[in-house]
Amino acid sequence: MTGVEAVVRGDAALLEDDLAEFLGSLTDPARAADSVYDAALRRALYEPVADAVGSKVGQQALPPAAGAPGGRAPLRPSMVYWAYRNYRGFPDEPNARGDTAPELAVIRRTAVAVRILLKAAVALDDIQDGSDVRYGEPALHATHGAPLALNTGAWLIMSALRHAADPAVVDSLVRSVGNGFTGQAVDLSSRTALTRAELTAAPRATRVDFWEATAALKTGTLFWMPLDAAVAGLRVVEDDRLALDGAMRQLGLASQLFNDLTDFVPELGGANTHEDLDGLGNRVVLELLDDAPPGEGFERYVLGHPRLDRTLLALAEEAVALKRSAKDAVHGVCRSERSAAYFDVTIERKGHLIDRLLATVRQRSGV
Repeated sequence: MTGVEAVVRGDAALLEDDLAEFLGSLTDPARAADSVYDAALRRALYEPVADAVGSKVGQQALPPAAGAPGGRAPLRPSMVYWAYRNYRGFPDEPNARGDTAPELAVIRRTAVAVRILLKAAVALDDIQDGSDVRYGEPALHATHGAPLALNTGAWLIMSALRHAADPAVVDSLVRSVGNGFTGQAVDLSSRTALTRAELTAAPRATRVDFWEATAALKTGTLFWMPLDAAVAGLRVVEDDRLALDGAMRQLGLASQLFNDLTDFVPELGGANTHEDLDGLGNRVVLELLDDAPPGEGFERYVLGHPRLDRTLLALAEEAVALKRSAKDAVHGVCRSERSAAYFDVTIERKGHLIDRLLATVRQRSGV
């Protein structure tokens, strides 16, 4: 295990410990409750919160490693901690401020708040999309019902903002939540008759602009939120913040392209293949609307389109190019090679799937 990986694991283990403490502060008192009210509160709030925070993580984790921090459980690195290591140094560096610095307390609370907000987004998104399964597990609304899942998602947002505490971090997170809801609203509008008619009649450039603006808010926010909150807490210079903002936008677009393309790739999409082809939020569908699009039956129209394979290949290449450009931009603000390696370990948990997608599409198309 390299020195960088050891630090990544240590930071990830610290986040898991902080999340467990956050969750325990809610659920431990509830277990001892014996009144009807307390029992109802436990079933209606604390148990759904525990299910939301404790599962459905999604991105590949670092596997357990003997003798390493958190070695008994999979660990998921956080870009919040990458920012701390990049701007405040690694534990063994001469100029590092040390892990007892007051800023580390801000970072620890920020990392927990970010994780909670991401869990809230999953709970709400599954309801809006009508998805009963998330990463192979039942969605929260499938196990607890939509009303309780909605309430849990809203409660998690409130709790995350309160937990963050630092005013600059809270301000950043509030903007992220607003951006996420804005992007989700526009994405949902792509299922309405009026927006569908407007997109169908629009030229390709307009359709792509619609997709990019939506994806930058809806998916890009998931990448932007951890970094912007962290650099806000660390009071990082504006030039670096702008560079990181642009890089996270690119990663968001690459991730959304991956999500859209896997609707057409059984090897990666699995049970979700062809799930959203009747909507107009999918980039592949938007690319193929020039040729006398049908009034109904988009799935049949798109799957039988003569330019489908070429479009899949071009968009898979675009996703890889966006990811590489984003990594280059982040490396440009990295203070050390170790910091660059830390970022790569963190982002490649999903980034490697984008590369794998391109290889799969090339193989299927015979390129």
